[in-house]
Amino acid sequence: MKEKLSELLKNSYAPYSNYHFACIVECKNGNMYEGVNVENASFGATVCAERNAINNAISHGEREFSALYLMGDKENILYPCNLCKQEMLEFFDRNVIFNIMNKYGESKVLTFDELMKTTFSKDDME
Repeated sequence: MKEKLSELLKNSYAPYSNYHFACIVECKNGNMYEGVNVENASFGATVCAERNAINNAISHGEREFSALYLMGDKENILYPCNLCKQEMLEFFDRNVIFNIMNKYGESKVLTFDELMKTTFSKDDME
């Protein structure tokens, strides 16, 4: 999964923050859907990698998820923002496992409840 995410990370469009993310969601039936963050000069139009991957799956009729894999292009592990977590609350059950990676593929594996306690804030920005 590390190699897939690393390759997908190249498609991220982040000219404003220079924070690139790639995400793959795995469905209970084994299907996988990808997403990257896509920024916009109108910052409110920016869409995170996690929401792009989830929306991609939803667009294909998926509603049952088993895992989410997220890679950022920084040395530290960066967690999903609250907008992404709100979407996860809408579509994921408590059994979804989260594998969050830094640019080297070093990871933390979290349960749903553990992930919901994480933050992404100005302190995470370089």
